[in-house]
Amino acid sequence: MELRRRLLLAHCAVHTLSVPLGLLVVVPLALNGSAFKGRCPLFSQGFWRTDNSTGAAASQLVVREWGPPAACQFATFAGVFTALYGAAQGWRSLFYLHRGHDDTLFSSFLTLLLSVCVLCLSAGASVTLSLGLRSWCDTVTDRNARLYSCAESQAIPLYLDVETSSFYSELTCAQISLWCVTVLWLAHAILSFLRLYHSHSRQISSPCLSREKELLLGQAYCTCSHPHVGHELPNSQHTSTVFI
Repeated sequence: MELRRRLLLAHCAVHTLSVPLGLLVVVPLALNGSAFKGRCPLFSQGFWRTDNSTGAAASQLVVREWGPPAACQFATFAGVFTALYGAAQGWRSLFYLHRGHDDTLFSSFLTLLLSVCVLCLSAGASVTLSLGLRSWCDTVTDRNARLYSCAESQAIPLYLDVETSSFYSELTCAQISLWCVTVLWLAHAILSFLRLYHSHSRQISSPCLSREKELLLGQAYCTCSHPHVGHELPNSQHTSTVFI
């Protein structure tokens, strides 16, 4: 199998993997948004308050300010775009493999540029989600002052008006999937560069080789014709001398 088809096949495999990983980002975040009634737990600020009014000390988590919705929407957008783009480009790559086509030089350059841009976007969304989840876990565990971890806090009543029984599992799944998506976009960028380089070298080297071939043929023609001219020159001089 030639290099062009190998690169195209690898790109098709990466596009195919992008679809389920993108969905693994979107679905947990959607479930978490539904459980939290549209609120974003990332970067939320709160504190624990102890209530002694009932005679028994009861701790309750008070959320002073919920996180910005853009923090959750940013990660959701990265997952949705990855899934849709992977589905479209995967079908396109399969079509190219079946037909034996390849992208033009300009199309390969646009694909590389898009891959680099979305790689930066996906990396930013991954960092945002990781830092936001860490901030929420610090709030839930009172900065590790509680006797339970962030994962164990799912089974503990937080006395909030939202469903918190699976927030850690959902956000952790989205976090891991989003980092995997970032790695896939890095693979996208590398494969796009290799395909661009392959197309560029193929399109540039062909005219250069043709030009060098023409120059070599022209030089060989001159080399072959020069002794013939030199051989005829003494004959012409000899003929002129005899004529005089």
